[in-house]
Amino acid sequence: MFNKIIKRAHAHAHKKSAKSGHHENSSNGQQFYEVVMKHASRTATATATPAAANSDPIPSPTPVPLPGPLVIEHLPPLREVPSSERPSLFLRKIQLCCILCDFSDSSKNATAIGIKRQTLYELVDIVQSGSFKFTENQDDLVKMISANIFRCLPPASHENTATETGDPEEDDTFLEPSWPHLQLVYEILLRYIVSPETDIKNAKRYIDHIFVLKLLDLFDSEDMREREYLKTILHRIYGKFMVHRPFIRKAINNVFYRFIFETQRHNGIAELLEILGSIINGFALPMKEEHKLFLIRALLPLHKPKSVHTYHNQLAYCIVQFVEKDNRLAEPVIKGMLKYWPVTNCQKEVLFLGELEEVLESTQPAEFQKCMISLSRKLGQCLNSPHFQIAERALYLWNNEHIISLVAQNRSVILPIIFEALERNMQSHWNQAVHGLTVNVRKMFMEMDTELFEECQRRYLEKEAGAREQEEKRELTWKQLEAVAAQAVIG
Repeated sequence: MFNKIIKRAHAHAHKKSAKSGHHENSSNGQQFYEVVMKHASRTATATATPAAANSDPIPSPTPVPLPGPLVIEHLPPLREVPSSERPSLFLRKIQLCCILCDFSDSSKNATAIGIKRQTLYELVDIVQSGSFKFTENQDDLVKMISANIFRCLPPASHENTATETGDPEEDDTFLEPSWPHLQLVYEILLRYIVSPETDIKNAKRYIDHIFVLKLLDLFDSEDMREREYLKTILHRIYGKFMVHRPFIRKAINNVFYRFIFETQRHNGIAELLEILGSIINGFALPMKEEHKLFLIRALLPLHKPKSVHTYHNQLAYCIVQFVEKDNRLAEPVIKGMLKYWPVTNCQKEVLFLGELEEVLESTQPAEFQKCMISLSRKLGQCLNSPHFQIAERALYLWNNEHIISLVAQNRSVILPIIFEALERNMQSHWNQAVHGLTVNVRKMFMEMDTELFEECQRRYLEKEAGAREQEEKRELTWKQLEAVAAQAVIG
């Protein structure tokens, strides 16, 4: 994967240099500050004039030698200069940190990388300690942060979109080469947001909607360390910048919609769901219609993608939070899970059964009755699954006291639906553990209502007898047809 990234970077650099002869000037640096960057060597490149388009072909220009090591001025620590010089020195340090170092060959730029890292460490301490008022330089500080963290992410390990999936077992995780600097920049951003020195009224001019959207784009980073920082930072922004809360929820919804209905690929779904789990926990009652629609339109469809196993724990937590907040949501949640129930993915089905148990623990009898028929049919299919983990997980539901009480109250409806599955397990399931669990569940129903159990058993035996009779009739009919066909051949 790293080779692919290098090839793409070289190709991109080649195209860019063909379009412009002054590619050495960074757009970020031009936009924010006029920083003097000294190189050990530099040569100018020739640019083509418009008239040259109609003339004879021009020979390829002489290759431009790569610039030498980047040189960054070493600035003294803030505490070692007089108080009157500290504001200007602080601004110079921010400007210095806007320079982006090339980590593709860290040995060549080792000195510059070290100086910038030491400067970032000092900025972290300044923002955290509150010993120096940085609020006058908020604009410069946020621009420096933006120049470092907002970038095009490298190509993912999978380069197609939604047609092929990468191997989930492949341990080839991409790690951001510039993380020694990025981590410190994220620390500065985090401490800037949580600092009591930060005035929200002023800060919201810099931490605006565009800034939030760019942060959300970075959640697709393959580097788990970066996603952890982003999760914490976005959560802090949501908690402190109340004016941004509706926008953040809507923006996360849009990330989910694109993931579900377009790409089915995103590295940060689990982290976004962790943030939402905390947000949902703080929802006030009665729950707004907006939040219920989010559950139905965004969270439940997240059960559909093949990669659900990578974020299922966080998703299940969010779903259960909704049901615990409002028991009336149990019906649409259970029906939604049945709608997206996996057909061919056994491990995914085991996850669904575990989540179903958590949902049923918070389900009240009135809501359970609205979906118990379709739910019992699905459980009957799971009980008879040849995959022993699915059958086992379904049978474990009867170890939950709350679920047993729901079933006991509605046994006259549920037992006739699942009785056949229990009997078939007793007669023919290949796994001994499943066989033993089935015996226990069957015994539980027998003790729960002997008369109903015997009635279900009688109906089952009648059905089996009828099925055998039909099979015998079919065999007899085929034999008669074979005899007629044989006579016709002889005749």
